[in-house]
Amino acid sequence: MTALRPERESDTSYGQQSYGVPGAFEDWSGGGAHGASPQPGAQPQSYRQEPQPYASVPEEPYLPPVDEETVALRIPDPPPAAGDALTGSAASSGARHGGGAHGGRAARRKAARRRHGRHGGADTRSPDTRSEEKSRAPLSRVEARRQARARKPGAAVVASRAIGEVFITTGVLMLLFVTYQLWWTNVRAHAQAGQEASSLQDDWANGKRNPGAFEPGQGFAILHIPKLDVVVPIAEGTNSKGVLDRGMVGHYAEGALKTAMPSDKTGNFGLAGHRNTHGEPFRYINRLTPGDPIVVETQDEYYVYKMASILPVTSPSNTSVLNPIPAGSGFTEPGRYITLTTCTPEFTSKYRMIVWGKMVEERPRSKGKPDALVS
Repeated sequence: MTALRPERESDTSYGQQSYGVPGAFEDWSGGGAHGASPQPGAQPQSYRQEPQPYASVPEEPYLPPVDEETVALRIPDPPPAAGDALTGSAASSGARHGGGAHGGRAARRKAARRRHGRHGGADTRSPDTRSEEKSRAPLSRVEARRQARARKPGAAVVASRAIGEVFITTGVLMLLFVTYQLWWTNVRAHAQAGQEASSLQDDWANGKRNPGAFEPGQGFAILHIPKLDVVVPIAEGTNSKGVLDRGMVGHYAEGALKTAMPSDKTGNFGLAGHRNTHGEPFRYINRLTPGDPIVVETQDEYYVYKMASILPVTSPSNTSVLNPIPAGSGFTEPGRYITLTTCTPEFTSKYRMIVWGKMVEERPRSKGKPDALVS
């Protein structure tokens, strides 16, 4: 708006009424009517903004400078966390430098990067992850060597590991040995004994074997113990490797321990067999009771014995149990006896167990099997 001013009356009155205020010229000239020259650097008094009694401009309301960032609505920044010293210091620094409560755009971006990372996303890493990333910093040679020495096991650790490996290896070997003794030896011995029994029966059927003397290790009869479901070949001699370990029963036929044959009219037919491992044909002879049948099958005859007595434990050197009238059997006169010997207790060879029987029937094979094998 332009202020209203009165028209000038004459040129002579210009000095007094040109600005509508008496004395305005004098004030501008600086000396008034006395003609004093204005002082250097003095500002003309006519530029003083004094209120005009007749020309006033209405004052407009004060508006703060426009902040382009506050024109649109926006969500204010969240207050800094309690422990976020860096953010708090940045905010206070912005306030000190005239940035206000929120600071300028650059200050807010810096604060956001400090709070949430470079890309503005929340730092979701766990403290363990952050500490691990810090620990990945390159190490010096001295520190790397120190850590390598610390990771290297000491002498005590190496010794304990070696001892542990020895124990483990020993345990595995013992387990394999036990498996071999308790399982594989039986499998192999049963196969060998079965093959020998089949071969013996084939030879009898074909007439290839004749009664008489037999070579050590040669099979000549088959032992049947129906109650124990035992069917096993009888070979000459008691050699472990050649007879007993092959799953067969051995006949005492050597030296001072030589015993009679079933076909003899009197005497004691002594047999030995394993109680455990290698076919274990005599494992359960302790379950026999008086009267249980024991049958010896040869090429021409069946010899049937009845179990008479048992000696649970005796010394391995007690050879009197093999006498023609065995000591401890309860027999008092000559007869046709059978003696079964084996080790006891089970899985040891410290003592011997003895079972005796007395012949009750001799039956030719031509008449068929005896009742003990039929029933």
